[in-house]
Amino acid sequence: MALRKRGKYWYGDSQGDIRDELKRFGKLNGYVPTQFADARCICACTTFLLRSDENEGAAVRVCISCGDEHPIGDSDEYLAEADMQDHDCVCGENAFEITVGVSVYEDSDDVRWLYIGCRCPKCGLTGCYGDWKNEFIDYRKLLARV
Repeated sequence: MALRKRGKYWYGDSQGDIRDELKRFGKLNGYVPTQFADARCICACTTFLLRSDENEGAAVRVCISCGDEHPIGDSDEYLAEADMQDHDCVCGENAFEITVGVSVYEDSDDVRWLYIGCRCPKCGLTGCYGDWKNEFIDYRKLLARV
């Protein structure tokens, strides 16, 4: 497991590399994520389509195996106003492994910033596909909804 830069993109070997990419991205953003959750469907699939609207702070993952849609975190509260956009990899694929990371306030369990990281299983491209301010109380409860 190691991120490698090729051109302007980062590539990883496994879903675990998403965490390193989110930490790298968060450091540039000023809010480094310290808590993470990997997305997994109730059918045990770990690959999803991703739809999101960063302006509204909403994202949905769609299982490529069973088709179930899962709002990520507290996104269900913002979907009505969201203009959801589909995400694709630069290689043309649209299925991703997804990991969510959060930065919390110092000496607190409350969320400050949320990051959605993805890795394309076909080419290995690993990146942050969405981030926004999120004022959820108790990161454990938020990450349980990934």
